[in-house]
Parts: sequence; structure tokens; C-alpha cells
Amino acid sequence: MHHQSIYIASSESQSGTLIISIGFMEMLKGRYKNVAFFRPVVPDKREEETHIPFMLEHFDLKIPYDSCVGFTESEVIQAFADNREETLIEALIAKVDYLQQHYDFILIDGYPRNRFAATFDFDINLKIAKNLGTVFCPVLNAKDKDADEINNEIQLLSETILSEGCRELAIFVNRCESDIVEKVQQGHLHFGTHQQVYLLPEIREIDTPTLRQIVKVLEAKIILCEDEQLNHLVRSSKIAAMGVANYLSRIAEDHLIIVPADRNDIILASHLSYAAKNHPNIAGLILSGGITPSDTIIDLIKDFPQAPIPILSVKSDSYQTAIAVEQVKPKITAEDTHKIILIKALFDTHIDKEKLAQRFRESKNNIITPVMFQYRLFEKARAHKKTIVLPESEDERILRAASVLLQRDIVNIILLGEKEEIEHQCAQLRLDISKASIINPSKSDLLETFTEQFHALREAKGLTLPAARDAMVHANYFATMLLYNGMADGMVSGASHTTADTIRPALQIIKTKPGISIVSSVFFMLLETKVLIYGDCAVNLDPTAEELAHIAISSADTAAAFGIEPRVALLSYSTGDSGSGPEVEKVREATKMAQQLRPDLLIEGPIQYDAAIDMKVAKKKLPHSKVAGRATVFVFPDLNTGNNTYKAVQRSTGATAIGPILQGLKLPVNDLSRGCLVDDIVNTVAITAVQAQQLDQR
Repeated sequence: MHHQSIYIASSESQSGTLIISIGFMEMLKGRYKNVAFFRPVVPDKREEETHIPFMLEHFDLKIPYDSCVGFTESEVIQAFADNREETLIEALIAKVDYLQQHYDFILIDGYPRNRFAATFDFDINLKIAKNLGTVFCPVLNAKDKDADEINNEIQLLSETILSEGCRELAIFVNRCESDIVEKVQQGHLHFGTHQQVYLLPEIREIDTPTLRQIVKVLEAKIILCEDEQLNHLVRSSKIAAMGVANYLSRIAEDHLIIVPADRNDIILASHLSYAAKNHPNIAGLILSGGITPSDTIIDLIKDFPQAPIPILSVKSDSYQTAIAVEQVKPKITAEDTHKIILIKALFDTHIDKEKLAQRFRESKNNIITPVMFQYRLFEKARAHKKTIVLPESEDERILRAASVLLQRDIVNIILLGEKEEIEHQCAQLRLDISKASIINPSKSDLLETFTEQFHALREAKGLTLPAARDAMVHANYFATMLLYNGMADGMVSGASHTTADTIRPALQIIKTKPGISIVSSVFFMLLETKVLIYGDCAVNLDPTAEELAHIAISSADTAAAFGIEPRVALLSYSTGDSGSGPEVEKVREATKMAQQLRPDLLIEGPIQYDAAIDMKVAKKKLPHSKVAGRATVFVFPDLNTGNNTYKAVQRSTGATAIGPILQGLKLPVNDLSRGCLVDDIVNTVAITAVQAQQLDQR
């Protein structure tokens, strides 16, 4: 899921992610026609969400507000508390996927991690970014920190991003004081990394409230003020309680003066100071106490040649007003033209845009998380719905899985069994399977037709008509005949039947693909940041070299069908020409056969597991191999090795293992483990549907 997207996030408040977002959006709007802005998490109260309204208005983005929103802060916390983490992440993937279909680029603005500090012991932004498959740009707040603190944060953050499996595009260190910039740069160079780290100085004006913000927060009444004056910065506020002489000696540029409305002397002195050449220009006057100046004073002020000082009125007293002004937090709004100019200039001056763009172009996404894989799987299955037959309707897990599949509209379902019994059991379980087709093999009009067809297929093997009829009453045989006759596109069984019970009818009726001599299996191993294919771990006890070659080819084709670039490693206890012995020779021969049969595939063998998956080991053992260190498909020499390895990896890493998935048959039939969970069934059915889709493309 390689989106044209960038994820910006900070670990603490007041880091200035909006500043970085403005800089990026300005850059992106110059390169792409349609750019979307998205926030995976927003505050609970819409009025507290300021980033989205700003970006929509200032950059005139053609996107509805609701399309920019993922979930509220409380919704995210509740989802994790209810163990619905995957559902939430999947929903976010769907929202971003929708934007990707309608926009050229997506700028994603994360939520400060510290807002979740008391709830989560992980970085919510990294978790989301990893599952979205996007590059990550952390923003650090350098305010009140020395150079060593900042460099330690940079190093720790980079290590965290790497360990989480995310891709770092660049690190932005915002709000740097001028005296630490050089020290931070020297410290960063000392680490000898190839990171892009950008240091942005503290700009006081950006972190200063405007008169417009103060008017809004205090709900002040405007007595005299032009709209442009509302953009004046308010660097400090003072209460005027002394005489005019002492007052004038204590005011400074951009001060906001709080004064009782009946102090005409202060009001007039302020305007005289404003008009004088060598006296400070205050930002405005707030008249406290809810009293309005007399018309005589207002008329006099209006006669001044310059525009009058902004005059506001509030109902609170001077002390309460001063406290309220001090509590106003600086924000950036679309009306703050001066601040916006400063921000864009900051980005232009301190960011190497071309270098950043080049880094983005070179950043290739190889990350596939379990949630990403399952989301892709369901979307692919849903795109061209297939009909899957489930012969084991007596199993509660099958019914629960069928309900999920039908509700999510992933596939069409055929259940085999007595209709009244199935519906009664589903009613007791509160399951909705109303969209499923239900067939009772023993009472079906198809029974005789299927019996005669099966007899004709197997008569040369000595099958009698009565024996064929007995077989058709068996759910797996009847289901396989539905598949054979095109009444279903795939079949999934094994929850209550053995692997042999599932495969035997398929081999007798459907048979293997042309050029493939053996039915084999693979497991999709969903690790934290990648999906690997393991084969054969469930069916063939000790395949010959020829069978192993066909297993490798089938496994590669399965990988390709699910969007995984096949780089095939035929495993052994020896790598390359370093060892010998019957088992190594079998793998070596199988590798040569597979390479000859499918020269289009990248196939390496014999190779040890560590050399196949670890690039450092690969460079020592097979430095010129295109597979070593980068393998995605692992073919084990026998069932003992494969079965133990997949279970060891599954249990020791927490990986999700989907399978066994059968391959090599003309039509898709898949086997379940008798200990399978409902999720396993759902995944296997979706995979079966995608396998059926592949047949349409031939």
C-alpha cells in the first residue's frame, strides 16, 4: 500500500506540527494538482480542531471536512480499551485509501503523543504510520532544551522509528534558540548518520497571540478597530492603574493595555503616544468593567489623522481580564497573514526542498503489516465477489465466519446441510446468514447428476455407481462437484475433517494444474512489518527434487497473486557450494529444475534460513545473489522442517500464520486446521476467493 503521502507528528504539544504542515503543503501544492489533508486523530470537540479548518481555508483544498478526519481522541482510547485496535486501524487504512483514489498526494498530520501518555505505552502515531505504509516526519520541540538534550532526542527517536519498522523521511527540530543551533548540528554530525535533520529557529512572532484571538477568547466587544488591526501581535498585557506620566514611561511596543473605561486620561494619552514619532505603538486598549466611553471621547479619537488604536470592551474587571489575556494560547488562523508569511519564509530558508523531495522519491515502501495485508485481502476479494462453498455447517466456527463474511460483503456463501437446523442454530447464536445459500446434499436435485458425473470420472479406476452415490452424500464430495460444475468458485473445509478428506475429492475430481505434479501448501506468515510465504509445511512428507521444484514454482505464483514479489529460497542446512550430502543435493537439483522450468523467477538454493532473510549474513555467504537476504518465499526440504519452523516463528515472534493454503489444483480448494479460529476461517475464505479471481485473468 504505497501511498503518495507523508505523516508528520510530534511527541509533545507546542512543537509546531502545523508550521511544518504549512511548509509541506506549500511545497506540495506547487507539485501536485490535488492534495488532501488528513488527521487520523482529532480532539473530541470540533471547535478545538484548528489544523483542518486552517488548511482547508488557506490552501483552498477541495475536500470536505469530514474526509479529513479519522477518529476523535476518546474514540481511539475506547477502541484500544475494547481490544478493537485492528478494526480502528483498518478503518483508518480505508479512509486514507479513499483519499488516495481521489487525490494526488496526502499530507497526514498526527496527534501529539503526550495526549495519550497516560493511556498508551507506545507511540500511536508510529503505529498508525506503519500500518498506512507512509514515510514519517517527527517534529521535536527544542524550546528550553540544550544541545545535548536535543541530540539525544534525535538519536532515540531515530532508533525508535527504525525498531517500529517505519521509514523516516526527515526530522524537524523546531523552536531552536540561536545559541544552540551550531552545537546541535555538530552533535548530529558526530553520530555520522545520513539523516536529514532540519533545525528551525524560534520565531517569537509565530508564538505570539493576535488581537483577533484575544477578542474571540474574551468575547470582547469592538468599539473602534479596523479589520487589519486585529492581526496585531500582543506581546504582553499591562493594567493601567497609575497616572499618565508613570503609565507612558512603562508601556512598550505591542503591549495590550487593560484600563477601566472611565480613565479618559489613559485613553487619550495612549492615542497621543501612538501619534508621536518617538513613542511606542501599543497593540490596543481593553476597557474593563463593561463601561462604554462617552461619545465625546470617541468622536475626539476619530478625529486623529491616523487610524485609531483598537479599543475593545469587556464586562470583567481589570484583574480578571488580565488573567484571561495571559491564558490565551497563540494559534495560527487563516487571517494571520503576517504569521503565515513568516512560516513560509522559515520553511524556505531552513529546509532543502529538493533534497527532501529526492529522499522521498528514493524511499521505497516494503512494509506490509498484518492489518495492511488483511485489509488488502478483503478489498481484493470484495472487488470481484466470488462464491465459496463451506461444507461443514455443523461447526459453530464456520457459521460465525460465514456471518462475518456476509456482513462485510466479502464473498457469497453456500452452506451444506439441513436448512432448518442451520437456521435454528444461527438464531440461537444471534448470527445473520440470511444472504447465504443452503443446500442439503442428500435431498438436492443435483445428487443424481453429480453421482453420474463422478461415476464417469472414476469408472476407469473401478468406481461403481452405488459407491459414487455414497460418496456424493459426503459433504466434501458434493462441495467439490459444485466447484467442478462452476456452481461455486472455491471451497474451504477442514474445521472438522482431516486434510486427506479435503484433498482426496479434489484430486479425484478437479486434479492438478497442467505442468504441476503435486498439490502442496503454503502459510502466509504475517510478521510485524512484512509477509513471508512458507511452503510446504502441511501436506508433503518428504518431496522428491522434482516435487520440491514444483512446490517452489507454485509458492512463487501464490506470492505473486497476493502482491508479494516472489524471491524464492530453497532451504537447506548448507548455503551455495559449501556443503554436501543427500538432502543438500536434493535441494540443489530441485533449484536447477525450478530455474529451468521458470527462468522468469528469482530462485536461489540451497541456502540456509539466515542467509535467505538477513542481508548481513547474505553479503558474507552469497554476496552476488538477488535472493539472499531479501527472500520472500521460503521452501522447506521436508514436512518435518517446515512444520516445526512455521510454528517456531509463529510462537516466538507473535506472527499471524494464515493457512495452510493449498496450491497446484486447477480450482481453489483450501484446508483448515481443526484447531482453527473464526478469524482463520474468514482469512482462508478471502484467500480462496482471490485465488478464484486469478483464474479469471488467465
